[in-house]
Amino acid sequence: MYQDETFDFIIEKVLEHEGGYVNDKDDLGGETKYGITKRFYPHLDIKNLTKEEAKEIYYKDYWLPSKAHKLPQSIQYPYFDCVVNTGQSRAVKILQKACNNKNPFKIEEDGRIGAATISACKNLEKDRFISYRILWYSFLISKNPTQEKFWYGWYKRASEQ
Repeated sequence: MYQDETFDFIIEKVLEHEGGYVNDKDDLGGETKYGITKRFYPHLDIKNLTKEEAKEIYYKDYWLPSKAHKLPQSIQYPYFDCVVNTGQSRAVKILQKACNNKNPFKIEEDGRIGAATISACKNLEKDRFISYRILWYSFLISKNPTQEKFWYGWYKRASEQ
């Protein structure tokens, strides 16, 4: 089991947004519980997944690889919530785009979180990142209109950071 107070605080907020069991035919993740999807975890019994099992998955498969703990405290939660909701590569690209809009030096928008991206985040405002996250949702919907039914929830989720 993990020992990370920052993760414990953040994951509780993420799980509030993710909610319980859902099997919406329009959800690209498919059958979902606590945000853990059958699409990415086909071997799991999603319907019977426990909250503690979900937390373990989030810590091992999302928190540590996302390097959220290495970012400024003010953007740790909105970034990690974005990782959970959009996937790590997309969340990092959103983060990189927000950094490139802020900083005079540019980093590659490659979806990989490394030293350059972490350094570029040092002075990134939380609201700037959130605005780029919301912008991405609008692009997603313009490409796939079936996802518009999720717009309000995504907007609310991102802006309540």
